[in-house]
Amino acid sequence: MAAQADYDAGRYPEAAHRLESVLPGASGSFEVHELLGLSYASMSENEKALSQFQTAVQLKPDSAVARTNLGTILLYSGTSDPAAAQFRKALQLEPSNYAANHNLGELYVKSGQLAKAQPPLARAWRAKPAAYDNGYDLAMADFLLGRLDEARQVISGLSKQKDTGELHNLLAQVDEKQGKFVEAASEYQTAAHLDPTEGNLFDWGSEMLLHRTYEPAVTIFQDATERYPNSPRLFIGLGLALYSRARYDDAVRVLLRAADLDPSDPRCYLFLSRAYSSSPGEAVAVTERFRLYAEEQPNNSRAQYYYAISLWKTNRTGGGASVDLSIVESLLKKSIALDDSFPDAHVQLGDLYADQHLYEQSIPQYERALALDSSLSDAHYRLGMDYVHVGKKDLAQKELAVYQKLRAEHLAELDKAEVQQFVYSAKPPGASTR
Repeated sequence: MAAQADYDAGRYPEAAHRLESVLPGASGSFEVHELLGLSYASMSENEKALSQFQTAVQLKPDSAVARTNLGTILLYSGTSDPAAAQFRKALQLEPSNYAANHNLGELYVKSGQLAKAQPPLARAWRAKPAAYDNGYDLAMADFLLGRLDEARQVISGLSKQKDTGELHNLLAQVDEKQGKFVEAASEYQTAAHLDPTEGNLFDWGSEMLLHRTYEPAVTIFQDATERYPNSPRLFIGLGLALYSRARYDDAVRVLLRAADLDPSDPRCYLFLSRAYSSSPGEAVAVTERFRLYAEEQPNNSRAQYYYAISLWKTNRTGGGASVDLSIVESLLKKSIALDDSFPDAHVQLGDLYADQHLYEQSIPQYERALALDSSLSDAHYRLGMDYVHVGKKDLAQKELAVYQKLRAEHLAELDKAEVQQFVYSAKPPGASTR
């Protein structure tokens, strides 16, 4: 059949033309309608393909292939429920049909129904274990469902057929979930070398951050930012790595770059405020970024807070024009009004009052902060000192004792928690690096 030869050779318009010419005399032919539907689908003429596949199913309702083709074109046309119905009918006719199982699994994946996606993807994998896309999606579904050994088995089989960066990245995530951190780091490194995508490089650097191997993290993120100079999260990662190595001036400059790339990313400002608190450099630039952020996010408690403390630090270090402390007070009060459960704002407002010897105003702020978070070692210290000033020596002694106990452990845990918060917020669990 000449039309079949044209279709097999990829000459889809020619195949369609031949089939259209014989269609009037072959309206009852399943083969003509099916091949014409395939030709139209190959040319992305989905409406024409849909009509032909519907006719083919009417002519041969017991054909699993016809049901699968109809379901596929329905899926491409955006009608997922009718598509799923056709795939299920195809599987009733032929339970091991690869295409029907794979497409049904993909449909469930796209709708976020992983528990439903896993069984048909697994059946498709058993039918064609070398089919890469199906195997990868099955491994990802197994991983996200907590079926870690099953995910590892699928990945192992696929890697023998096609060794890719994304497979090593997924295997690294499996290793990490199973507590195999050394193996995870190795797999992330392999993934980045095989396929140096922005995602793979970020994941490799992040793994170094999570386990506090900061110098390698600096190197990885530096190389990554040179390769991807417009990636905000890579610059945030580099800034965090530099900050963790006490390279505060460098961290500030890198985080300013991240803020320029994505002015709305709250993680950037969190780490910029940390780095700036240890470095007086770039005072004008830092304060300007925080001002813009506060203006763009008027209802964001933390945006107002960051702008307040940047103004205050600039004022104290002489890095810019003198700032009226009433402005700082107003911003901190606004931050608290927007979110009274934000303890840092209470601490800073307490510090502002204490520096002016307004202890009757500072003490309630520290007490509120500690009611929200009793692990704030600096707040215990400042509250203890304020109690000394107002003559409450017993209370002062108690607060200072707590401060001594919390200080060392708090710094270590805060550093670790902030790194984890950034990494996991920037890399959703199971995120593909494709």
